[in-house]
Amino acid sequence: MPKPIPIYKNHDETYEADTCLPLVAAVGRREVRLQALVHGHYPGSKLPPRALPGVKTVGHWEAYTDQNWGLPWHRNEGIELTFLESGSIGFAVDGRQFVLQPDDLTVTRPWQRHRVGDPNVGTGRLHWLILDVGVRRPNQAWQWPPWLLLSKTDLNELTNILRHNEQPVWHASLDIRRCLQAIAEAVETDRNGSNVCRLTVWLNELFLLLLDMFRRQKVRLDRSLSSSRRTVQLFFADLRAHTEHLALDWAVEEMARSCGLGVTQFVYHVRRLTNMTPKRYLNHCRLDLATRLLRERSHASITDVGLDCGFSSSQYFATVFRRQFGYSPRAFRDTVNKKREGQAACQP
Repeated sequence: MPKPIPIYKNHDETYEADTCLPLVAAVGRREVRLQALVHGHYPGSKLPPRALPGVKTVGHWEAYTDQNWGLPWHRNEGIELTFLESGSIGFAVDGRQFVLQPDDLTVTRPWQRHRVGDPNVGTGRLHWLILDVGVRRPNQAWQWPPWLLLSKTDLNELTNILRHNEQPVWHASLDIRRCLQAIAEAVETDRNGSNVCRLTVWLNELFLLLLDMFRRQKVRLDRSLSSSRRTVQLFFADLRAHTEHLALDWAVEEMARSCGLGVTQFVYHVRRLTNMTPKRYLNHCRLDLATRLLRERSHASITDVGLDCGFSSSQYFATVFRRQFGYSPRAFRDTVNKKREGQAACQP
């Protein structure tokens, strides 16, 4: 699999999203039946170019036996709804674990980290919709597609809930179940866009039913989820989650630009979150990685470890490491190795 691109790092306005490769492989082995209509890189039949703009993928899979795969931690560029019609399946979002049961509906925000399978997928039928609302950072305004016909008041209410709701799993109504089954039938019988009109009607119905579901329940809203501070938090979480991202040459101006913020505002949020300057916190993250690599890569050179963590030279790496911990990287590794040798000698 290709290495992921940092989500908040601009590469000609393209961003790394899930590629569903384990699912594609399972379909290729005929272990899973998949039906989907898509725009872009997702697996399934292509929608006509101008049909249902914003819909990245809508469809379902059906697994008749327990699988040996799952969809690992990933992110999608749009709001994602999944609905489990039958079976059970592990689901996790931002570190919280769930076991979905029939009629459970999940809602994940654009670029929210989640996983399907624990770690594998069981038997069952799973429906999904990923709709791109033009968001690359949490503090950006959502842009709904023109085919969504909810009133301005209803759409504003739905947007407010979806942007600020931290509850990812809901028990769906019978009406939502029937609506998604109708969408599945339209997907299965579509031939080169023949069911686009039906899908437009059913997708509008789905979002209206979703709003009704939220209205009936007490939805706790957290406005910090769409704040500039949240964007900065996710930027550094992305760096820490992917070691190759930490190794990139990050200037403060580039970090701020990647978050869509001015330098002054970016520095303000970093100081509030970490009590450090951006460069100092970046080095803090790199040093956390370095201590782990020094433990795990007992035969790697100190220079290679430092470069892999994003330090420009072994001398700079040693200087920053000593300033943080009071001893050199080599002394740290020697201490770790001696401790291991002592533990091994104590084994019967």
